[in-house]
Order: sequence, then C-alpha cells, then structure tokens
Amino acid sequence: MRCDAHRREGRVDDHHHTRNASGHPDRPYDAADLSSKAFWSQTPQQREDTFAQLRAERPVSWHPPFEDQLIDDPGDHGFWAIVGYDDLVEVTKRHEDFLSGHGILLESLPPELIENAQSIIAMDPPRHTKMRRLVASAFTPKQMRRIQDRIEANAKLVVDHLIKQAAASADGVVDFATECAALLPMHNISDIVGVPNGQRQRAAEEAAVGTGWNDPELVGHTKQEVLTRLFQAQVSLHEIASNLAGERRENPTDDLTTALALAEIDGERLTDAEIGSFFVLLTIAGNDTTRQSTAHGLKALTDHPEQRAWLLEDLPERIGPAAEELVRWATPIMTFRRTAARDLEFRGQQITAGDKVVLFYSSANRADASIERATSWTWPVTSTCTSASAAAARDPPLPGQPARPLPAPRPVHRAAHTRPAHRVDRRARADPRQLLQPGQARPCRLNLD
Repeated sequence: MRCDAHRREGRVDDHHHTRNASGHPDRPYDAADLSSKAFWSQTPQQREDTFAQLRAERPVSWHPPFEDQLIDDPGDHGFWAIVGYDDLVEVTKRHEDFLSGHGILLESLPPELIENAQSIIAMDPPRHTKMRRLVASAFTPKQMRRIQDRIEANAKLVVDHLIKQAAASADGVVDFATECAALLPMHNISDIVGVPNGQRQRAAEEAAVGTGWNDPELVGHTKQEVLTRLFQAQVSLHEIASNLAGERRENPTDDLTTALALAEIDGERLTDAEIGSFFVLLTIAGNDTTRQSTAHGLKALTDHPEQRAWLLEDLPERIGPAAEELVRWATPIMTFRRTAARDLEFRGQQITAGDKVVLFYSSANRADASIERATSWTWPVTSTCTSASAAAARDPPLPGQPARPLPAPRPVHRAAHTRPAHRVDRRARADPRQLLQPGQARPCRLNLD
C-alpha cells in the first residue's frame, strides 16, 4: 500500500515507505566520486585505496546519485557515504535517527517493491517490533535443531555432488561456485521453508532476478524491462509462499512455513503478504550471501595457502571462528541504506531530514583503526576481527538461536581439501545499487585421494 509521508519540523514520517527528497542541489559533492560506473569498474584494491583515504580524511562525505539509476527521481540529489567501522555501527544502532522503512537500497524504489521484497529489514518500530516478535516466535529451539539437521544433510549431498563432478571431469576441475556454493544455500532454504521439489527451480530462478539487475540475460536491457522483470519475480515468489502458507494452515508439517503461518502473539498472526515478503527476503538475501561468502572463501584460501594450512591443522575446532573471518573478508553485503529521520549533525556534517545515508560495509570491514589486521587476512582470528554487519546488529538473537554460531557441518570439512586450478574469474562489475557482491565463477581442482 502506498503511503505519502511529509516533512514535519525537520522530520520525516518514520513508519511508512516514501520517496522523500534527499539533499539539496547546491550542496557540494566530494571529490571522490563513489557514484560513477568508472569507480565501480575498478579493481577491489583500487576502490579500497579510495575508501581508505575517505576513512582517514572525510569519513562522512556527500556524493551525487548513482550514475544511470533504474528509476529517475528529481528529488534525489545524492547521499551521505558512511565508510568507517565505528560510524557505521553507530548509524545502524541509532534507528530513531536513521530509518530503514524508506528502503535499504541506494536508489529510491517504488514502495510496492520495498514492501514486497525487503520485509523486516526495511521496517522501523513499532512495525518492525511487531513483525520481529511474530517471526522470532517461529524460530523455536526445536525448529533450530531441525534447521541444523537439514544443513548437515544437504552439506553432505552437495559435497558428494562436487566430488562426483570433479571425478567425471577430464582434468579434475569443477566450478565450485556453481556446483557447491550456489547449491548448498538453495537446498537449505528450500528444505527449511518447505518448498516442494517441483517448485524449487522456479523459486531459484526468480530469486536470481533480485540480485541480477545488471545482467541483461536475466532482466533485459531497458529500465522498463528491468522493472517489469523485478515485479514479475516478486509476484511469482509471493505466489509460491502464499500457496505454501495456505496449505500449511490446513496440513501443518515441521517446516518453517508452518511455524510462520501458525505463529500468534497477542491474537495477531502474519498475513500471507507478510509471509510472502519474508520468503522473498530469505530466498534472495539468505541464498546469495551464503553463496558469495563460500565462493570468496575458496578464493581467500587459494590466495593465502599458509592460512589454509593453519586451518586444516585442526579443521573441526577452527572452522567456526574462521568462517566469521571469511564473512568479514568477503563482505557479501556491499551496502545498506538508511534515511535521516530529522535534521542532525553527525561527525561534523549537517544531515537533513530525508537525506539518504549509505553504509559501505566493504569499506568498514577494512578499517584498521577498529579491526585488528583489517586489510590483511591472518589467523588465528582474534575477538577484534568482528565484521561490521555483526557488530552493527541492533537486535538480540532470535529466540532459539544459540549464543555462538552453529558448528560447520562436518561433511563440509571435506570440501576444504580443494586444490586450486589455473582459472579466470568471470566477475560482473560491482554495483552498489544492489546489496550483494556480484557473482563469479570459481573453478577448482579437487584432491580426490
């Protein structure tokens, strides 16, 4: 539902999606242009050099709207870039000053797209609080044990599949990103939610659209084609979720959709639209973050053989903290956006109500001032090596979640014994309008001894 919000005495409506004006056309832009395609076509190290300069000299800076935006917005004059670790954590935790409900992507999207796809991460209190309580009630200790069991089983299946693919290859080389990193989260999410086998491929294809804005093969060439395809994908995923929720209300099982469909607190339940939006979020973001972290993790192990050797010395004990460091190093989530709720000062900059405030995780996770050895990848991991996304979490764990991460499935330990082959990574151009890092191929050679 579209709701128009208005500025009131230096504030914006903080409970509904809207497209407020961001910035003033006369405000000067920073010399480091984070909005151009040229900047994002550079190598990761070249971009990091610019981010390092900003962290040191201009930790909060004003930039023009991203070049060639999907939707033209005359009221969008730019965004504030938050590039430091501590600043990013502070902005994220000040949810009364920096809102999520106006969208979490860099550019302004139609309210319908935000409502249908971003779910709880694009909400503010009290709506966020209500939604979180209902969703959290579905994650019981029993449900968490079931999820862990499914991850264990799927990990074995996927690693066995990877080994078979390598054995069938003439040179022992297999595309790790496709045959392992992508398959594992797809199977996990489908099993956890309860997507029938006949619907899984469709769900995976539609979810890929959500992270494929700059892939003409997925979404088309024109802006209108991209928007149309995004809406179609959302409608399709909502249809899968709605049908599944209706079926589970009639015939409950032990999957997450049943728990969500039957969750009730103070007489309130999740609607089909809310379940659908959460399903879209889970299938897109939950799928791709795992895929990217796993693929980037293989590259990190390849590029740092001494760290790989350290990990393999005691894999069962070391894989847990190592996985946390891999996520920091990979930073699968590039950016998150907030919107200023009121006129305020932050780090010496005057931010106006309605201004976009963009959090650059890819920069914050390399902030030497806050993270020990932030620009290097060295184990053993210390407690200071906490990713910006983990440190910025504003809410406590969901009920039923353990205080520590679930242990890595033991079948995955066998996947660590991969030997890199000569490869050329097919890497898409980074695009900060999307939350996630672009996909890439990771051919590898397996040690089948």
